[in-house]
Amino acid sequence: MTLVQLEYIVAIDTYRSFGLAAEKCFVTQPTLSMQVQKLEEELGVKLFDRSKQPITPTEIGTDIIEQARISLKESYKIKELINNQKSVISGELRIGVIPTIAPYLMPKVISAFMEKYPDVQLVIWEYMTDQIIQELKNGLLDCGILSTPLQDKSLQETPIFYESFVAYLSKSSQLINKKNLSAKDISLDDLWLLNEGHCMRNQILNICNRKKSDNMKTFEYNTDSVETLKRMVEMNKGITLLPELSVSDFTIKQLDCVRYFKSPEPTREISVVTHRNFLKRKLITALEKEISNAIPKRMRNKKKKEILEIYS
Repeated sequence: MTLVQLEYIVAIDTYRSFGLAAEKCFVTQPTLSMQVQKLEEELGVKLFDRSKQPITPTEIGTDIIEQARISLKESYKIKELINNQKSVISGELRIGVIPTIAPYLMPKVISAFMEKYPDVQLVIWEYMTDQIIQELKNGLLDCGILSTPLQDKSLQETPIFYESFVAYLSKSSQLINKKNLSAKDISLDDLWLLNEGHCMRNQILNICNRKKSDNMKTFEYNTDSVETLKRMVEMNKGITLLPELSVSDFTIKQLDCVRYFKSPEPTREISVVTHRNFLKRKLITALEKEISNAIPKRMRNKKKKEILEIYS
């Protein structure tokens, strides 16, 4: 039994395909299949039911693969011990970021991070929260940048900053003459929202203390894009709520349509999330520092009494 063989069966379990697992492991499918067959012969059990599509582990295979994940994690710790002794921070860092954070935070973070740590390879995916959580547990991501808390004991959350929500109004809105808003000012009939599945959608509904009802718009525009919401408000009537970082590059004309909420402001907690037994501590600590440097000081220093934390 070898670590390479363990990596192969974990990859097959993760991707549920011999072909895709081989591609992700940078080997040919015959090579991967041969090594898995050798492992099965050595153990005297079948690890996968090849008659099903997608491929699924057998009952004993599920238990063995779970132990293989643990064994691989422990082996990676040896490499991490060696890397921690080096003065140069290097290696690969795989990051998952939710779409309502990524375009407003990551360009600044990536630029500063790569300048300071040129020997690090950043690999970044924009995923929904549920997918990031699953890939953290499967070992496909090293960390995620998410709105927290997640209420998952297998994950570790390190809060980095607190981001307020702001209202973005059409010029024809009845609220345009108000300096600051309260949740009671917002009617769901006028509100543009992201698709189901976005944590920010649920957070906004929580801000308004309402659930989606049949009394909302006569049509529903489904979008995953905060930028689309902005355009819908600009070209049509209504209002949307945006994360504060998204207004940093607004024009003066657009800023005229932004309204902050009265204290306590509705705010979401943004954290770097890792698996409980995570690796690459130096790399992730460096990432946390660059995120903190990239955001406005106001977001780092908010006091609990000044904010109303919104959970999904």
